[in-house]
Amino acid sequence: MALALVLPASPSTAQTTDASPPQTVYFPSADGKTQLTGYLYLPAGPGPHPAIVLLHGRGGPYSINVNAQCTQVGPGIASACDAGALTLRHRAWARYWAERGYVALHVDSFGPRGVAHGFGRHTHGAPERAAVNELDVRPLDAQGALAWLAARADVAPARIALQGWSNGASTAINVMIRQARRGDAHAPAFAAALVFYPGCGARALLSQAPRIDVPLQVLLGSADDEVSSVACQRVMQQVDLAPGTPAPVVTLYADATHDFDDPGKSRQSVEANRMARGDAVTRLGPWLEQMMAVRYDALPSEKTGGALQQK
Repeated sequence: MALALVLPASPSTAQTTDASPPQTVYFPSADGKTQLTGYLYLPAGPGPHPAIVLLHGRGGPYSINVNAQCTQVGPGIASACDAGALTLRHRAWARYWAERGYVALHVDSFGPRGVAHGFGRHTHGAPERAAVNELDVRPLDAQGALAWLAARADVAPARIALQGWSNGASTAINVMIRQARRGDAHAPAFAAALVFYPGCGARALLSQAPRIDVPLQVLLGSADDEVSSVACQRVMQQVDLAPGTPAPVVTLYADATHDFDDPGKSRQSVEANRMARGDAVTRLGPWLEQMMAVRYDALPSEKTGGALQQK
């Protein structure tokens, strides 16, 4: 594991205005029973393009200004929770990737299961969240999104990445664990993953010593009061890397909070959050492009995690 502790500085900012609205799409979860709703952002040109699947956190993908009364989201259902109600953060990151040539797909795991309103803080483990949990439900949604993208003519199927926030970040790590255990080497697989402030406790992850077989970025805030950055650092120190897989890059942002990359005024009023968001915006695009271009079997083999970066 490589850890960077990032100290406050003057950040750059991401583009947060949409050049065009996303397409609303529907596709099956790999659970074999749920039709998911997604929001698709397309880059310029015919492709084939790299792609990225985006997984929301426990609050869901929709703005708190409209989501309180939202329940079911799906084809033919009128709801205030739709493409126009995506949070500013979700729109900003989707546009970030589309501007860099990626097909970006936001996956709504909650609306198709009747809980588009999402969940509040400190509700992890609540019975009503069991049907959308990060261990064995949402990973199948990510796999469904992967299969759907891989079948598109405008997507390069070997260049699909995964990004998640909070509960969606824990989901993404679990997807990586499941992927490293897979038996079918010819099935579509994610090429890399980026996770923002995941929960890393025993109730959130399938393993406290996860097997990982693709490049992984983990971004944490030292002042996070929702998840433990210490627990995530410990898990990343215990990773079991498949041969040729680079050590996870773990960045700990000094004094940054949960949701540090939310471009809204409240989160960005914290200097450490502004710095953290700016650093993430600056680094992640080039890093993912590099990882997509690398032949992983040419990288040095490592058995366990490496050193922590601190910024």
